[in-house]
Amino acid sequence: MTGPSELEVRIQRLEDIEAIKKLKALYCKLCDDNYDADGLAACFTEDAVWDGGTTFGVANGREAIRRHFQGASKRVTIARHQVMNPIIEIGSGDDGNHATGHWLLFQPCTNAGPERTDAMWLAATYADTYRRTDEGWLISGTTIDVAFFTTFDKGWVEERYLPGRAPAGKS
Repeated sequence: MTGPSELEVRIQRLEDIEAIKKLKALYCKLCDDNYDADGLAACFTEDAVWDGGTTFGVANGREAIRRHFQGASKRVTIARHQVMNPIIEIGSGDDGNHATGHWLLFQPCTNAGPERTDAMWLAATYADTYRRTDEGWLISGTTIDVAFFTTFDKGWVEERYLPGRAPAGKS
């Protein structure tokens, strides 16, 4: 018995990359659709980690991720996740059941605070890990490295991060 041909392996790799791109697009759509907590949780494996660092917090596990996003639409009333420049690598040593992804994020959003509401700019890098499951590809981990998170009127030159929201080691 022979394994898959080189062409079959290459086609599978392209199909996997496309499935991961669709998964990331769904994640962004669900964020932009009032942070659908149930839908977002379903994008992750049971043991996934969502790591937004000191800027956005950390959630360990699918249920913690669901709780993290519950009520987010009250804090971020408008979000438009624009992810781009994907670099997706399908693992080869594990029969191709794991992958990594690197994405750039640029996001205009509205941050609703207790005392005021602000138009915001967010730029970050997503470093994702993915796992093929019985349900298809799911996110097994995401780390968000924030380049800037600032108000529209001040911009990233005057105020790179909101007070108290700078990533660890950055100011």
